[in-house]
Formats: sequence, structure tokens, C-alpha cells
Amino acid sequence: MNPTRADLIGPLDMFKIGIGPSSSHTVGPMIAALDFRKNVIDQHIKKLGGAAGHRLHVTVELFGSLSATGQGHATDGAVCAGLIGLHPKSAEPDAIWAAMPSLESTGGIETGRVKISFTPSIDILWQGFLMDGNALPHPNTMRFRLYDSDKLISECLILSVGGGFIETTDEAGKRRPPEKEESLATVPHPYNSAAEFVEQCVKTGLSPWQVVIENQESLGMTEAQLRKNLNDVLDTFSKCIMRGLNTEGILPGGLNVKRRAKGLYQQLLEGKMPAWAGSDLRPSVYAMAVNEENAAGGKVVTAPTNGSSGLIPAVWRTIQESNGLSQTELQNGLIVASVIGALVKVHASISGAEVGCQGEVGTSCAMAAAGAVAMLGGSPYQIEQAAEIGIEHHLGMTCDPIKGLVQVPCIERNAMGAVKALNAAALSLASDGHHLISLDRALEVMKQTGLDMNQKYKETATGGLALG
Repeated sequence: MNPTRADLIGPLDMFKIGIGPSSSHTVGPMIAALDFRKNVIDQHIKKLGGAAGHRLHVTVELFGSLSATGQGHATDGAVCAGLIGLHPKSAEPDAIWAAMPSLESTGGIETGRVKISFTPSIDILWQGFLMDGNALPHPNTMRFRLYDSDKLISECLILSVGGGFIETTDEAGKRRPPEKEESLATVPHPYNSAAEFVEQCVKTGLSPWQVVIENQESLGMTEAQLRKNLNDVLDTFSKCIMRGLNTEGILPGGLNVKRRAKGLYQQLLEGKMPAWAGSDLRPSVYAMAVNEENAAGGKVVTAPTNGSSGLIPAVWRTIQESNGLSQTELQNGLIVASVIGALVKVHASISGAEVGCQGEVGTSCAMAAAGAVAMLGGSPYQIEQAAEIGIEHHLGMTCDPIKGLVQVPCIERNAMGAVKALNAAALSLASDGHHLISLDRALEVMKQTGLDMNQKYKETATGGLALG
């Protein structure tokens, strides 16, 4: 199901444990390939009852932004990992990145006693921005095909729509509308806008996170289950920061970008930072630590995407260190942050290929600001204001990574976004929460800005900073 209502999108949808370097170009394609294996390949083999007399063959076509920057994002490696049955949350990075070399040498996918012909260098096709001469249903479109000898048995169009979310298409190749069951889903505290969310908090007298918890319980996710999984998210945040703070070297991809987080952190500990920085660059350094791990293909959390995965962990760690927050309070912050991410996903986009980096770092900044205000005791009005400030000051930000790698300018954008989020939270906490531009209005502008933005500035590596 692809929900079109924010109240049906839960915290665990927005915060997914996965693999770097990109949620839309790595995590999404890996999940799509795994989905194709389970729902098409495995089902077809069951129908055959054996491989005798059959020569099965798979091809994968990557379109749009996936074809333009997919090699820099390791999309081909992720597809291979999914096709051999690996999931980005449960599989170890070494196993994921070993999949493509293995398939290249063996030339086939093993499933049960059946071997399906698939050689990545031949059968992964980079196809550009048209499909059979027609416009794409989404900038990140994949077409998976299963053949028996030369006969096409099955074809699936799958879209990677940001944050590790995937969608399918209808028979006409258009984005499939939500399943009918969604219209039947009910929650005790319905909302599909920021104004409605604030209204639910005020009307019920519940804390903002409790509104979400009760909605999730009505959809089958108990509070205990939710908090256990959010603890896993927080643990992944922490481990990722520590790996980044303790690792040196050059990031993969050919840009020869040097890891900086460890050296900066050492300067911070020794008090060598410039006085005007308050001798505290913690938010920026923590964000860079995570994003360097992401760029290296390590374990990260979509927050809401991989390209913006360092911002929220950095803000959470900084606030926890400064204010001594409990695990429960940190979880509450994630729950509130997820509301903002869901609103952006429904009313604008969290995909850099659709709306530029405003949808990734901009969204993460807004989520972090709102979550910070919630953790520090702010009102629903102040939470909404903080999120709006975070979005407003990222409007129009392009997605133009050099060589399509999630490195330059992505790593530093997370560092700057973390500082902006903390400032947005501080500004809203120092006010009464009433402001001129609503979050809902900012999201309308964000969507329109993304539509107006030239394609070369939307994760295609064909314009802006990507030209060097």
C-alpha cells in the first residue's frame, strides 16, 4: 500500500535501517529487486515445478535519474543484492557489496535448484529519460523482465520514490493509485495537514507523540513494538556516528574525498575550534560522521533519506548530551519528526530526483527542528513553527552531487542543516509559536518549486555543482 494520507505513514516508515549511499538509488532499487524475486521469479518457478526444458533469464532496466547517477550511487550493486535475496536492513554491508562480483563471475541467480541467467554487466541496462519513446512515470523508474528462452514471461515497472519507498504502476504504466483498503483505514486522531495535526493535539490534550502512538495502535502497531524498533533506530544512529568519528581514509567513488569527521572531532575535543564557533561544532561533526559512513556504503537510517541521514542523528546526539534526555524522550522526538516527514511525502516529495535537495536535507531539517522542540517541551504550535522555519530556508535547494556521488556537496549540507535545525528549534521555543507562513503553505511552495526546477538540478549530475 502506498498511503496518500499522512496519518497512515508511521515512524518506522520514515526511519528505515538500511544501506548507503542513497535511499532512492540504493535502498529502493534493492527492495524493488527483492520484491521482483519474491513475487515474480520465485512464483514462476513454483508454477514450472522444475527447470527442465526452461531457460530463464532476467534483465533490469534503469531509467531517468537512476540511469544518470546510478553508478555513482551503486544502484547496480544494490539490484544484484536484492536479486539474490538480501534485504538492506538485515544484510551486512560486506554481503551486499559482494553480490554483484559474485553474479558477474557465475552469470546466474541461484534459487532452489534453478539457475536463472543474469550477468550484471550485460543484463543491467542504463536507459535514459524515455521508456519506449514515452515519458517516465517517475524520475526513478525500473523495469524488471523475466524471460523463458526468448519469450517474455513477466514485466514489472517499479518506482523508487525516495526514502526507500517503492511504488508499482498500473497496466498503463502510471503510478498505481492507493489500494482500496486505504480508504477504509481509520485512526482515532485523523490528520492530513500540519494544521489538522496541531488541532488534534490541542483538541485531545494529548502530547504530539501520543496522538501518533494511538493512531499506530489502531493500525496494529503497539506502543511497545514501536518503541522497541525506535530504540533500534537510535542504536543505529549512535553506532554510525561512532564509526564515522573513528574512521579515516578516502571515500570510494573516485573523487578522492578525504574523511574529515575524525580529525574535526579531535580538534573539537582539544578546544582548537575558532572562537566564533563557540568552540562547539558537535552538530556539524556528528552529521559529517554519519554521512561519511553513508557515502562509504555503511549501515545508516533513512532520515528521511540516505542523502540526509546525518542531520537528525547529529541533532539528537547534541541535544541528548546538552540536556541529558532519556531514551523515551529521544523516541518521542523521532515520533514527532516522522509526522513532518510524512506531511512532506504526501504534499511535496522527499525525493531529490523529484524536487531537489529541498526534499531531502530540507525535509530532514524540518523534521529535526520539530522533534527537537517536542523533546524540549515545546507546544504543538512551536513544533509546527520550527518545522516551517526548517523548510522555508531550504526552498529551492538543488540536488547536484558531483559525479552523482552522495559526497560533495551532500556531506557538508547535512552539517549545515543540523545547525539550521537547532537554530529553528531555538527560535520557535523563544516565541509563542504564532507566525505568518504556515508549514502547509511552505509545503505547497516546496512542491511547486520542485516542479519548476530544471531537471539538470534534480539528481542527474548534469548541472550546477555537478559540473565541477
